[in-house]
Amino acid sequence: MEKQLFSNTNILTWLQYYAENTQVDLEKVKILDITRRNKNLIPTVESNDAVLVFTEAGDQDIFYRMWDVGLGECEVWYNVGSEPLGPILHNKLKDMIDRGINASAAMLVLNPNARSTYKIGMRNSSFSRGSVQYVGSEIRAVILNKMHMSVGDTVCIISGESIAVESAIISGEGTIIAVEYNKNDRRTMEENIHQFGLNNITIIDHVDDETMKELPVPSLTMLVASASMEQEIQCLLRINPHMEFVIYTLDFRCAASIPAMFEQYGIGETEVIQIGVSKLTAKNTFQTEPAPWIISGKA
Repeated sequence: MEKQLFSNTNILTWLQYYAENTQVDLEKVKILDITRRNKNLIPTVESNDAVLVFTEAGDQDIFYRMWDVGLGECEVWYNVGSEPLGPILHNKLKDMIDRGINASAAMLVLNPNARSTYKIGMRNSSFSRGSVQYVGSEIRAVILNKMHMSVGDTVCIISGESIAVESAIISGEGTIIAVEYNKNDRRTMEENIHQFGLNNITIIDHVDDETMKELPVPSLTMLVASASMEQEIQCLLRINPHMEFVIYTLDFRCAASIPAMFEQYGIGETEVIQIGVSKLTAKNTFQTEPAPWIISGKA
């Protein structure tokens, strides 16, 4: 069992401390222990009015990272020391960017601009610029819809950088395994992880039994069709014989061949759709974007 820095008793004591020293409705407080694995601070603060964050001493740029993504107007309530005792202090987060965490403790972060729900299909301008050619946001929204993820899922994403980022936010209690064959794409993926404050993405450079053996077993795989696709599917089915797949391709011949390949490997409930997106330009003409096929199935 994972060793926990903050026990249930510690958490309840901190809750009582903030209940006695602030006017926050505890019913609306989200509890987040970022000393545990795979916990995403920034997306949680962005989507909740109040977050009680349990931190470990030594994080020297936590407030700078939050400010850097636009959370400067958040209000932070905290005390001095590692025990829920003494006077409580509060400041705007933008005034704390030069501070770090010097003691293992809890802080209450209030976000007046919180979104209550996550908006699927982020604009491509939200992602790090780099070597990646991102799929259009409308198409990404359809792919994520077909993936049907829940908050605790383990998902494998092969060559789908923006899909991996949004999946990590949706599956905030789960694990995303991002497979990046190209070193430049891996670097861009790392930049996105830092930019969005994601701690639940693990990057590997290829799919085989060795690279996957120490990782959580995924229940779903989203992949961009490639020459190595069949080998990837074989490996993933050895890991989880009940794997679900969502495949993206712009190649009609590839899309047409996938249902037969699915049948060969015992993957059923096959669905093939094509997505077409046209956008009105400044010249009042419609510009048609590439129309991919999305193929899904379950073993």
